[in-house]
Amino acid sequence: MRKLLTLASALAAGFIATASAGSAQAASLTLCWAAWDPANALVELSKDFTKESGIDTFRDKGGIWSKVDYRDVATTEGFARNPDRVHEFYNMRRRRVREVEPNAAHVALARLEREFAGDVLVVTQNVDSLHERAGTQKLIHMHGQHDQVLCNNCGQRFPWDSDLSREMPCPACHLAGTLRPDVVWFGEMPYQMGRIQRALATADLFVSIGTSGNVYPAAGFVQQARQHGAHTLELNLEPSEGASYFAEAHHGKATEVVPAWVESVLRRL
Repeated sequence: MRKLLTLASALAAGFIATASAGSAQAASLTLCWAAWDPANALVELSKDFTKESGIDTFRDKGGIWSKVDYRDVATTEGFARNPDRVHEFYNMRRRRVREVEPNAAHVALARLEREFAGDVLVVTQNVDSLHERAGTQKLIHMHGQHDQVLCNNCGQRFPWDSDLSREMPCPACHLAGTLRPDVVWFGEMPYQMGRIQRALATADLFVSIGTSGNVYPAAGFVQQARQHGAHTLELNLEPSEGASYFAEAHHGKATEVVPAWVESVLRRL
């Protein structure tokens, strides 16, 4: 059995099926599935996916990196130079995530995982916990998680939902000043790439949701999935930079197109 791999990233399409909201969306998306029956899906998600929950994105016009220098808060050099500044930034982000709720797209993907007859893997570039709170269980956070910390000394990871400072000791090795946010910074390797590569090689369907398609290695996943024979679908606000690599696409708000797509898939079971 091959698998369904869902990656929420902005990867795009050679064929674009655009429809209005509601039943027209579901009807359009149903056509994408009429000719085949996937056993496994991989869904890729990125920062734009949570924008509709009220979480700021990083690269958009007016996004976080237009206000904050990433070299100060998202590099190992920045952390070594001013750990207090880095902790302040991620404490703010952690508090913000606690103030928002999963949106309809998060809920729809959790429903897909529960009700789909095959295997669904969600790979997200988001570092928030909204997928878990919506009910998704089979999930890879390739860029890490806000609600987790990593010890630079012993390498242990720990759940963490409160503020963090350099005075706090590691729960395992008990050294202070060694804990950092467990997120992937610029220049670091994304997490679980081996598992992602194996999923890309066995997916029947690759779905990319909510990204620009210009952040690698995730932007290259669609090409790998195609090489292994997966059908490729982009669900995005607008065509991504990788649009030409997708067999099909549907564009609109994630809170509209993702629930419509999931409904069309499950209606055929």
